[in-house]
Amino acid sequence: MSAPFFIGLDAGTSLTKAAIFDLSGVQVGEAQARTTLYRPHFGWSELDPDEAWEATTDVLGRVVANSGIDPSDIAGIGLSAAMVGAWIVDGDGKALRPGITWEDSRAQPLIEAHMARDPQFMSRIFNSSGSVMQQGCTLPVLAWLAQNEPAVLDAARYVFSYKDYLRFRLTGLAATDRSEASVIPGSAATRTRSAEMISLFGLEAQAHLLPPIRDSETFIGGLSAIAARHIGLPEGLPVCVGAGDVAATVIGAGGLAAGTATAVLGTTCMVGVVHDRPVFAPSDLGLLFTLPGERWYRAMVNVAGTLNLDWAFCALAPDLAARPDRFELASQMLLDTPEGAHGLTYLPYLSESGIIAPRVDPIARAQFVGLTPRHDRALLFRAVFEGVAFAMRDLFDLLDFSGDRVLLTGGGAQNSLWTQMICDLIGTPVEVPHGSQFGARGAALLAATAAGQFATINSASATVAGKGRLFEPDRASAARLAPALARYREARDRLLGIT
Repeated sequence: MSAPFFIGLDAGTSLTKAAIFDLSGVQVGEAQARTTLYRPHFGWSELDPDEAWEATTDVLGRVVANSGIDPSDIAGIGLSAAMVGAWIVDGDGKALRPGITWEDSRAQPLIEAHMARDPQFMSRIFNSSGSVMQQGCTLPVLAWLAQNEPAVLDAARYVFSYKDYLRFRLTGLAATDRSEASVIPGSAATRTRSAEMISLFGLEAQAHLLPPIRDSETFIGGLSAIAARHIGLPEGLPVCVGAGDVAATVIGAGGLAAGTATAVLGTTCMVGVVHDRPVFAPSDLGLLFTLPGERWYRAMVNVAGTLNLDWAFCALAPDLAARPDRFELASQMLLDTPEGAHGLTYLPYLSESGIIAPRVDPIARAQFVGLTPRHDRALLFRAVFEGVAFAMRDLFDLLDFSGDRVLLTGGGAQNSLWTQMICDLIGTPVEVPHGSQFGARGAALLAATAAGQFATINSASATVAGKGRLFEPDRASAARLAPALARYREARDRLLGIT
């Protein structure tokens, strides 16, 4: 057998990706498949479990076939996916209802009822998990199901997160990892679930539905005979426990060392710093992710990132939305328009679940401010790009970061003009790591560590660090953006009631 390769699977809410990596983190194959996000009611966000499974088997099969690598040289599969939510199966492993995703907000009335009875409800959760709880976290969703779909839970054997559902389908074995268990909400300090949090939601009777907890960088069984036939890989091929998408992205970007800042400009916009201890400040704001390797990622989030650009294409430029060169055309709009978009400001709060930074506001919504007849489509696009970049500056302002560079990942990082704008605004060098599938690479590195190829996941992540394209801040550009940033802050403060 030649040097082993590892597959990383990264399942998002709209795109499932698989990639193959060698031990130096170089990608040697990739496959993608789209999944349909269903919104049957206002605030609901669901995926069809069978469609999700078909997308998984499709990309795992194609990535090997397209790479030309002998399947016998594949030494393991690592998993990552969008976190929390609820995927419910019965004793035979059959899904009992559509999978509920992280951005689902059906539990908001239930949360508000808790807050009315106990004004410290959300703070109690933050003090345990280190995160402002989002409506799509597993425990509030499970509490909603207990109230509204009790027959489903009566028939259930497990309530999984997305990646854990997919692993169950691949291996027939149930488990979750610490990155998921501590954020459902659980306990960041103990890196596991919390009986106190389960009790807070009145879920003692449903606690047995949550699967056993394992370390991310361990194997749990191998491909079942059925899954192996679907995929075209050997039966028994080891499958890693894996980690949530945030943890896997940090690992795959080479950002696991304490003190490293990693930003994600993807569907969600996130900025965070890795620590060697759980950090709960500032209180009642932001998120805290438990990472493998005894690390924690303190993050601030604007729930909508590149989602704003996707919306702009669909709503403002439907003639461009399907073109393969649409991002190049968007970059040209940036070049053709002045900083500040002639006084037009965009607040990028496009998610139906509102925002959780710079303050928690579930009803905050995106909007243009200062729109006049002179603002054409190009200027609206310019305002969208700037609005997201200004929101990222907000997130950095909330973090205690004094490092010498920031790692920037996500689809938006592939746009050099947008990356330079962010670099100018934060005044710190920005490195865009080599590659693109960082979640999949993090998952593959977890599998490689489980296989004994690395002593620790920390050393595995370090092998891919420091190999990216570096952007240096331009003070003159930052000065030209300063008036627009000031207008953005004024509009933000009016909307959010910040005085």
